[in-house]
Amino acid sequence: MIHSLADVQTQNIGEDTTIWQFCVVLKNAVIGKGCNINCQVLIENEVVIGDHVTIKPGVQIWDGVTLEDHVFIGPNVTFTNDLFPKSKNKEFKLIKTLVKKGASIGANATILAGVTIGENALVGAGSVVTKNIPDNEIWVGNPAKFLKKNNND
Repeated sequence: MIHSLADVQTQNIGEDTTIWQFCVVLKNAVIGKGCNINCQVLIENEVVIGDHVTIKPGVQIWDGVTLEDHVFIGPNVTFTNDLFPKSKNKEFKLIKTLVKKGASIGANATILAGVTIGENALVGAGSVVTKNIPDNEIWVGNPAKFLKKNNND
């Protein structure tokens, strides 16, 4: 289901995916099956979203971000794709970010460009991720630091 108030330009959407009102999805984005894209989400062109991904309201997913299957993105999570942003930057270099299968990112977390968040990892709400997070770990804080193993209970 694509809400009538969403601007969805891509045809690359899997079955049983829901895109709610006030979303913008650009034409080259790829979205898997069974996803739930909540209201007020922006998805740029060079984005790949796996199957059964949940993206809560207020998230922008910029070029270069890949979300694998079963990822959860909490409300107002901020992704980046440029470590040295400036207006009209002619030297812009797209830096890719990967969120692996089963990872969860809590509300208002910031994910810096170029990091990989491991399988089944959990990023606490409000955390600022500045480096790679290994599989099955929970990281919290600013900057995010290891808290404990994620037992997935």
